[in-house]
Amino acid sequence: MPAVEMLRLTSSGTEAAMSAVRLARAATGRAKLIKFAGGYHGHADAVLVEAGSGVATLGIPGTPGITAGAAGDTLVASFNALPEVEAAMMRWPGQIAAIIVEPVAGNMGVVPPAPGFLEGLRRLTRADGSLLIFDEVITGFRLARGGAQERFGVTPDLTCLGKVLGGGLPIGAYGGRRAIMEQVAPAGPVYQAGTLSGNPLAVAAGLATLDVLDDRAYRQLEAAGARVAATLQSAANAAGIAITVNRVGSMLTAFFTGGPVHDYATARQASAAAYASWFQRLQAKGVSLPPSQFEAAFVSTAHDEEALAFLGRAMSDSFIGLRLAPAPG
Repeated sequence: MPAVEMLRLTSSGTEAAMSAVRLARAATGRAKLIKFAGGYHGHADAVLVEAGSGVATLGIPGTPGITAGAAGDTLVASFNALPEVEAAMMRWPGQIAAIIVEPVAGNMGVVPPAPGFLEGLRRLTRADGSLLIFDEVITGFRLARGGAQERFGVTPDLTCLGKVLGGGLPIGAYGGRRAIMEQVAPAGPVYQAGTLSGNPLAVAAGLATLDVLDDRAYRQLEAAGARVAATLQSAANAAGIAITVNRVGSMLTAFFTGGPVHDYATARQASAAAYASWFQRLQAKGVSLPPSQFEAAFVSTAHDEEALAFLGRAMSDSFIGLRLAPAPG
């Protein structure tokens, strides 16, 4: 990732995002943060506002224990809605420290960025003097060797990493331009530390993972993701069940709704109860998907032809005779 000129390792994605936000506020001398409804950036107080993933599934508005002061500088816009971001910046001129975004949302289910959305965030932050933070805890090394920033050609100021970086072991990292990262102690005044940050075992596993993620692996992931998404849509159509399948690379979500899903509001129109019934049917057939309508599913390089064929048969069968509760109202 060329945008990451310096890197600081942490033990989790939550720590990486929390530290990146703190660094952005210190570097800009500003307090306010813009995040997007349904975006999940770990469970630090400042970003656990209108979060997705498990918070969305459980219907928890943030979580008890977060003070109004901790969340008061966090502004929330709709994903893929540039006018809302622009309006926030006009309302609080010179007060926005950063925008933090999952370049492909993965915690309201998979929601791709609309054409021009990420580019628009880059333009707005540069004009405002604020920083753009890409939370690539999910997308980093999953969508491309250079992450979503390579796939979409948009360069952030700071990047948060995790998950794939450790090859399955606990790790996180944040990094960016040298001028910003040099403000982190001991080079600068912004403190961050962790006893197990940079754990040698996790780092070794991550390096080994990166060694095998070559062009062939990404071609395999792209093809497998497209195959599973097509199978899902075709099987649902044949059974007369309305779903919308969103996919970017090896990330995908089947939403039980007939309309497009482009933000948190449209994601929440999908039937979580229908997804739960389908999930249980698939599990009985030996396929384990995320148990929440609002979490992303991932295809991996371990899914060979035999596994994909099995998955295709199970998914096709799972829609046959599926009975869904009528929509509310």
